[in-house]
Amino acid sequence: MRELQKEFPSHQIEVWSFDEHRVGLKPIIRKVWAPIGERPSAVVCHRYEWVYLYGFVNPPTGKTEWFIIPRVNIEWLNLVLKNFAEQTVVGKSKIILLVMDRAGWHRSERVVLPSGIYVEYLPPYSPELQPAERLWSVADEPLVNKSFDKIQDLEAVLEERCQILSTTMTEPIKNLTNYYWWPQNISSEAG
Repeated sequence: MRELQKEFPSHQIEVWSFDEHRVGLKPIIRKVWAPIGERPSAVVCHRYEWVYLYGFVNPPTGKTEWFIIPRVNIEWLNLVLKNFAEQTVVGKSKIILLVMDRAGWHRSERVVLPSGIYVEYLPPYSPELQPAERLWSVADEPLVNKSFDKIQDLEAVLEERCQILSTTMTEPIKNLTNYYWWPQNISSEAG
């Protein structure tokens, strides 16, 4: 971040975190309260059809950007990065340092980084350092202990949840992801 600040002293610099998460027709089962002596029940129908939730978070503000994507590969990652750059208005006066894990498709030479986005990779085997990893528990809440007949039904619920997380839950997300050591955003000297 200091290097970017030296290279672009008049730019706003934000540090975002990115990760992806697989959800699908195989239910997410969690513990629930039940009366003493009764076993809780949940409808479970194991089927293996998936979608992927790509999540970006700016921990100091709690802002998020979400993309529901059918696959995890380089082509989809390039498309998501392009749309993320447009949504966050990366450009002449704004730089984003994007923190990602070392998944093979993240580090491929075929990944096209939009202008204004720079990547910092986490050390190997360190998911505890990735703030975006903490998004999945809140994103999964409306899917827990539920069974969906079609993947489109699940996508509709997930889309609604992502809207809620982006608009009304920035403060809880900030509290969840803004580690004390995470770098804060830097505004330009002019602004």
